[in-house]
Amino acid sequence: MKTTIDLPDELLAEAKATAARRRTTLKAMVEHALKREIEGDLPRRDQRNSFFIDEHGLPLLKKKRDSRVTSEMVYHMMEELGI
Repeated sequence: MKTTIDLPDELLAEAKATAARRRTTLKAMVEHALKREIEGDLPRRDQRNSFFIDEHGLPLLKKKRDSRVTSEMVYHMMEELGI
């Protein structure tokens, strides 16, 4: 479905730049942000603090003692970010 929203010019420019840095689309970012808002502020227990976004807008997995990063974990994170 298509819809129109009014955003401040500066916010739209920042959002487009962030999407470009993350190599994703503005649409994907908006969808992800809306899903996050709708689902609430509390992350699911298994995902809480599993990754963070660095100063360049890139997702980084937090290292846990004696754990390995699997492809499944990376794909799940990419899905959560809309990548």
